[in-house]
Amino acid sequence: MTLKSRGQIEEEVSQAVIRFEKEYMGRGPLEARTHLVEDLLVVRLKNVLTPAELSLTATGERGRDLVKQMRQQLIETGATTLSEAVTGIVGIEVRSMHTDISTRTGERIIVFTLTARPVTKSGPPT
Repeated sequence: MTLKSRGQIEEEVSQAVIRFEKEYMGRGPLEARTHLVEDLLVVRLKNVLTPAELSLTATGERGRDLVKQMRQQLIETGATTLSEAVTGIVGIEVRSMHTDISTRTGERIIVFTLTARPVTKSGPPT
């Protein structure tokens, strides 16, 4: 496998998550940024909620809870697909994936824990 730079890994993971969100969830984020920190990939997605979800969150706590539950269930059913995409990019297996979504800001954070620290083109493990 050809070594990739930290920036290449971060950009490829961001693009894979955007593709997943568009294809699997039906709508992609307006912005995605990934950070590689040791054996973690932290992905921040902005503006992921649909207009219907935004309307539902405006109805109060019950609406916000429903959106969070639905989004959590959707991501859990697609977690294997997303983890496999990340493994293909980084060349290291994903140990676990954790996620949360803010119904207030419309942001989603996804954290991938890898089984090892990637070696990047620029030098030693990140």
